[in-house]
Amino acid sequence: MAATLIATAPTGSVASPADPTDQSSARPVERVGLILLLLGTATAYLWNITVNGMANNFYAGAAWAGSRSWKALLFGSLDPGNFITVDKPPASQWVMGLSGQLFGFSSASMLVPQALMAVAAVALLYATVARATGSRGAGLLAGAVLAATPVAALMFRFNNPDAVMVLLMTAAAYGTVRALERASGRWLMLAGAALGFAFLAKLLEGLMVLPALAVTYLIVAPTSVRNRLLHLIGAAAALIVSSGWYVLLTALWPASSRPYLAGSDDNTFMDAVFGFNGFGRFLGHTPPAERIALPEGYQAPNGLLQSFNDFGSPGPGRLFAGESGFEISWLLPAALVAFLLVLALRRAPRTDLVRGATLIFGLWMITLGGAFSVMAAAEHAYYTLTLAPAVAGMLAIGMHQLWQRRDQAVGRIGAAVLILSMGAWSFIVLQRNSDWLPWLRWTIAATAGVAALGLLLTAIPTTAGLRVARSRVAAVLVVIGVLAGLGGSTAYAVATIPQAHTGRSPVVGPAKPVDTGIEALIHRQTQNFADGGAFLKPQLVAMMMNSTTRWSAAVDRGSIAAALELASRTPVMAIGGFAADDPVPTLPQFQQIIARHELTYYLVQEMPLPASWRVPGQPGATTPKDKPWQVTGSPEIATWVADHYPATRIGNIAVYDLTEHPN
Repeated sequence: MAATLIATAPTGSVASPADPTDQSSARPVERVGLILLLLGTATAYLWNITVNGMANNFYAGAAWAGSRSWKALLFGSLDPGNFITVDKPPASQWVMGLSGQLFGFSSASMLVPQALMAVAAVALLYATVARATGSRGAGLLAGAVLAATPVAALMFRFNNPDAVMVLLMTAAAYGTVRALERASGRWLMLAGAALGFAFLAKLLEGLMVLPALAVTYLIVAPTSVRNRLLHLIGAAAALIVSSGWYVLLTALWPASSRPYLAGSDDNTFMDAVFGFNGFGRFLGHTPPAERIALPEGYQAPNGLLQSFNDFGSPGPGRLFAGESGFEISWLLPAALVAFLLVLALRRAPRTDLVRGATLIFGLWMITLGGAFSVMAAAEHAYYTLTLAPAVAGMLAIGMHQLWQRRDQAVGRIGAAVLILSMGAWSFIVLQRNSDWLPWLRWTIAATAGVAALGLLLTAIPTTAGLRVARSRVAAVLVVIGVLAGLGGSTAYAVATIPQAHTGRSPVVGPAKPVDTGIEALIHRQTQNFADGGAFLKPQLVAMMMNSTTRWSAAVDRGSIAAALELASRTPVMAIGGFAADDPVPTLPQFQQIIARHELTYYLVQEMPLPASWRVPGQPGATTPKDKPWQVTGSPEIATWVADHYPATRIGNIAVYDLTEHPN
């Protein structure tokens, strides 16, 4: 059975099966293997999925809004009153919001579709690799590696847009492989359409696999250059149609009757594409995660008001260090080695499908890996989910090609190199968390080392009588070595699943001890503010539940508004959107909303400013005794409200009742 995960075709065979998704021609062990793979993925990813609760409050609030309002579902609004959207296009919200419409909004209705996307992605990757290599066993290995990747185990059980985007990218790769078989313009157009919807999930990130697919088709497709170019133009048209309809919808729909498009400065979709969530990520123009105004003359120490996400320094080592190293790097070195080995060893015509799939996955890894390495702002570790299908597919193709050459010295040496790179890097990554299962890294390193050494020894020329025995020994060593090399990634994925993951930057692996240091305390306090924890007072939530206006309350920052929505099940206006950076509402717009009696409360957190925050010698600084500091990204609105309405304080939250007559 283990050998089946590497390959099932006889040595030297490169013929493709009729259709890897059609199991009628598969051997019983292959059918059982696929069933177990998909059932195992579903069981693992669905098991106790509600341990994550609302996961990321920001997107959970939008999913709740979509379950209550068709317009909110269409535009991806953060609230059913349709004031502002989330900071991404709505494709992922369509899935979660529609699930809430059908089954009622809950943690399960929101997260179960995400887990089912993992099963679909595994099935698509299996079909892609199996069709390209002619081996269902190679497809099973690819699917298993994807399912056992820590970042996949994290994000396919979470509610960020990454799950649907990666599923669509994988579907595009499958469509491209189908197109490569017979130069099918139709399949290539389907791949383009899948990427169009990936764009509607997470903008430019969803298109980052496009160069790999286009270049591969241009090189490998079995037709003339003219036809290849025409097919690519057709695929581009399909991409534009499948994504452009939504862009056109936002342009034609009157802005006064739709939500503000978050992440833009002018309430247009394309401004968000080329600004906040587009090229700004690479150029470092993304606004800081914590945009909070301090009074003149004060400065917060210790980076309290700075972005608390550790994105790491740009450079080629970013994917292998820090949290990214734990999430994706386990098999990345081996996958890169496999890419080079297959290109070097494969001797076949230009139209060879194995080389085509190798180019797809290899260029996918290089393109996205390079992009994440140079990204100058807000590169979250979980973005590396986009690399997981490419790493899994490339590793499976590489092992399959070397397995086919297991009777040759080059095949055994190549397999030894792959196994050694898997085991050695797993040891290094596990060493970074040395207190967790310390025996595991030594077991992986020892097993992979012995298997690699054994393969190298079997590559030494010998007599004809020993060749058959050595071939069998080599096969056993490859299977043992591959299983050992997958041990670290699999163990970390298994350790990830039982943990509760919430907030904006979840992490993989086992539970970590609580850090009591001052920097960790500041991190937790900032996280608590950003996720709205400080606002969730029972008295305040009850007041909001009794409101009858279009929005029960208005508050700075989308994550705080979403947390209040989920607690009160009432629409909350997010002033400034996700990072309190969107220019909406202006003070005149806010005043008009109040005049139309559409808003009940304005909420703002208050904190005394420590004397140590005062900058010596700077005029204009108030003292902690003068007036509490209002933590807001829109001081103009906060000042106007404070000047015209009395405040009721619930804890450190100032609550202004905007239905009363102003001063």
